[in-house]
Amino acid sequence: MFMIAMIISFVVQIYVLIIILEVAMSWLIAFDIVNKNNDAAKNLMTQLSKVTEPAYKHLRKYIPPIGGIDLSPLILIFGVQLLGSLLASLFY
Repeated sequence: MFMIAMIISFVVQIYVLIIILEVAMSWLIAFDIVNKNNDAAKNLMTQLSKVTEPAYKHLRKYIPPIGGIDLSPLILIFGVQLLGSLLASLFY
């Protein structure tokens, strides 16, 4: 059972890292540090958004941007970590 808890914890950590990477890339593109026409940047953003967009879609229905800042990644990180902790505690 401990192994299942470790796997859940690992998957949650990977998903949080994907969210953070997507936010960082979007900032780098927004501040024109990374060229948005770069094929590698386009491919990376496409792959990252395929993983995160289904969760963002549901959050963005209820949480509008505040002052032009999208808080859905922050709320998704908290929610995923909370859900992961609850699931992992079931298997300890």
